[in-house]
Formats: sequence, C-alpha cells, structure tokens
Amino acid sequence: MAHPQKIRDGVRRAYVHDRLSLDVAAAMWGVSYATAARWKKTAADMGDDWDKLQTAQLISGGGVEDVARQVLTGLVVQFQSTMQEIQTDEELKASVKVQMLASLADAYNKTVSASKRILPETSALATAMEVLQKQASFVREHYPQHAQAFAEILEPFGEELAKTLAN
Repeated sequence: MAHPQKIRDGVRRAYVHDRLSLDVAAAMWGVSYATAARWKKTAADMGDDWDKLQTAQLISGGGVEDVARQVLTGLVVQFQSTMQEIQTDEELKASVKVQMLASLADAYNKTVSASKRILPETSALATAMEVLQKQASFVREHYPQHAQAFAEILEPFGEELAKTLAN
C-alpha cells in the first residue's frame, strides 16, 4: 500500500527535527518500522541522509552542552512516549512489560551516564535511574505478577523524582 507523501514527510520530520527514534516516528504516523526504515534508506541512497540531518539539527542549536541537553531531552520524550505505550497496551503480558521497562531504563541510564560527563547536574538523575533499573530487574525476576502495578507507578514517580532533583 502506497502512503501519501504527507505521511513520509511526517515520519522524516519527526525523526530529523523532533529527534524521535525511527520506530516511535513510524508509530506516530501509523506506518510500520520496516516501511519507515525503507523510506530512510531510499532517502539516504538519493542523498537525503536523515541521520546527518538529525545531527546537524542538534548541533545548530548551540554548543556541546546544548547538544547534550537536546539529546537528553529527546530521550526523555521517547522514554515518556514508550512508557505510555507500555502502560496502555493491554495485549502485552506483564512479564513482557517488565522486560521492556528494564530495557528502557537501561537505555536511559546509559544516556544519562554518558551525558553527565558533559552535564554534571545529571549525575543525581543517573543515580536515580540506576536504582529504578535495578528495581525493574528485581520486580521482573522475583515478582512478575506485580509488573502492571510497577509500570503504573513508574511514570508518575519519575515525574515526582524529577521535581525533587530540580530543587
């Protein structure tokens, strides 16, 4: 099925300018990841490299600190979006949700850890995320029946934690 150019442009814009991951951008515009990946590859073959444009978009905003903040902000947006998807998808089993949460926490933790070299104020956030990652693993291994409840409280707790660390 051919998709309108508006959809292709939307996926590209979400990926390049909004710095969403390709899978999130594709889902946002209602296309499969495989389709979005094919569009991205075809565009690159024709000289429209979405990855280079995304990097240029980040850098054009300012210095290294600004880029690090933008990357971290982009990850937080993706984190929240993915959290919402995990929480609202009733077809996912609790054990799968916990695995996804642990993976998400791991990606977030690694990004925060890398950024704290550039942005020292993220050190406290990195520690908090490490604790949450360990908690997600613990719940997955020892209390999989509580995965749904864990997923439900994780996002609001993260918001509360962010407020606390901001002060």
